[in-house]
Amino acid sequence: MTEYPAGRPPLGRRLAAEALGSILLAALVVGSGIAAQRLSPGQVGLQLVENAAATAAGLYAIILMVAPVSGAHLNPVVTAVDAAFGGLPWRDAAAYLPAQIAGCVGGAILANLMFAGEAVSISTHHRATGAHLLAEVVATSGLTLLIFSLTRSGRADRAPAAVGAYIGAAYWFTSSTSFANPAISVGRMFSDTFAGIAPASVPAFIAAQLAGGALGYGLVRLLYPPSPTPAPPDKALAADPSGAHGGSMNATAPPLPASISSPPAARL
Repeated sequence: MTEYPAGRPPLGRRLAAEALGSILLAALVVGSGIAAQRLSPGQVGLQLVENAAATAAGLYAIILMVAPVSGAHLNPVVTAVDAAFGGLPWRDAAAYLPAQIAGCVGGAILANLMFAGEAVSISTHHRATGAHLLAEVVATSGLTLLIFSLTRSGRADRAPAAVGAYIGAAYWFTSSTSFANPAISVGRMFSDTFAGIAPASVPAFIAAQLAGGALGYGLVRLLYPPSPTPAPPDKALAADPSGAHGGSMNATAPPLPASISSPPAARL
């Protein structure tokens, strides 16, 4: 999702966008969970439908809102993978992480307050089972593969809808309801509601998410390897000194067509 309209905005503005986007993301997830509990008491399946639908639609809107400024990572795993691909300097990536985590914590607190709850209520919902951790590896690797397959194939404009759809679906096809994000995992500790997670479960969830990010990175490298850069004309002549391709050593090679001399970027 890291595509900027004209160059990269200043780091301070990007950090503000990541913090704001993360606040909205956590408020969306936690707030819709609280609303689902109150509107459909005792009906867990219906609550999950409501929570997933709101999250999918809201995530689409949030990405549209902040992507032109910061790339709309909103997720330390996405930031780390982007930096690994060379799309973001590691120094900037390190600055993104606290903005994302602080934003998600703030968003969970905001959701609590919007529904007249205590500002901070530590969750007691333990989630760290073997099945849940496997689900987090799957959810995070799939999310990573989705985002970077789109950006590396020139389809980044489809990321907002695709990411929203994937997360909405992953609420249902993973037993963990697809946290897939270390920052949101930390933030959701601060709300003892439908979307919360007990602090004791968070370290294992983050470890699984990091493993999923590494797996997703490897899958992107496998399916979308860097495009080779064509050799400049002078090097092409040097590689063919006999002129076997119709030219002499002293001939001036014609310019390459734009479609060849400017290959699709391999880096984000």
